[in-house]
Amino acid sequence: MSGARSLTARPAGRHALLVELADAEHTAAFHAEVLRRRAAGTLPPVTEVVPGARTVLLDGVPDPRALARAVAGWEVPPVADDTGDVVEIPVCYDGPDLAEVAALWGVAPDEVGARHRAHTYRVAFCGFAPGFGYLTGLPPRLHVPRRSTPRTRVPAGAVALAGPYSAVYPRATPGGWQLIGTMPDPRPLWDPARERAALLTPGTRVRFVTADDVTTTGAPGDGATATGAPGDDVTATGVPAEGATTGDGNTAGTSPEAGA
Repeated sequence: MSGARSLTARPAGRHALLVELADAEHTAAFHAEVLRRRAAGTLPPVTEVVPGARTVLLDGVPDPRALARAVAGWEVPPVADDTGDVVEIPVCYDGPDLAEVAALWGVAPDEVGARHRAHTYRVAFCGFAPGFGYLTGLPPRLHVPRRSTPRTRVPAGAVALAGPYSAVYPRATPGGWQLIGTMPDPRPLWDPARERAALLTPGTRVRFVTADDVTTTGAPGDGATATGAPGDDVTATGVPAEGATTGDGNTAGTSPEAGA
């Protein structure tokens, strides 16, 4: 994939560059290439990289126009399916929209969980609420519309679908996505006391597993934990609790589907 054919780069203010891409696939690939070049020391000075649904914002750029010319010539390979940390999210498939999603998929309600778990997802971008990751990976045949009437309150831990995305609500908020299950303890999704407050960051791979498949660690009252080294499977576990503490560290995507 050639950068010159798949992106538009333009200065955004005095020290930022906004790169617009054709679709989520190109955006994920470009974001991965930015991170690869930064890790290799070949990326010009950039203080922050903010991916969206079809954009990547590079902030803290000394010369945005020069960087725009440079990225136009990058060769950006597709993202390999087997790269990036893997986080396992335990789910009880008991959502109130399970029957509606089953009807849209043409399966029985008790088959929805198996269909949902059959795919590995990747965090495309974050936004809406601290710790809320927009996960791509559902095949087009399983895309579902948002609810015609949003709920005034979606509980923390709700596992949801809308358009091409899957997500887990890290805190109780209004929302219009289709709810198919529950993460028993959503606290690992956003923990401001942790070095990386958001468990699901752009580029992270995600697998959903049945809650019975996960061994919970820690005694009641302990903080939720997420363990693992880069490249390892990371299991999100902890004690059921509702709500989350807000804070900095999330990024907002720009997309008609963005929102929850």
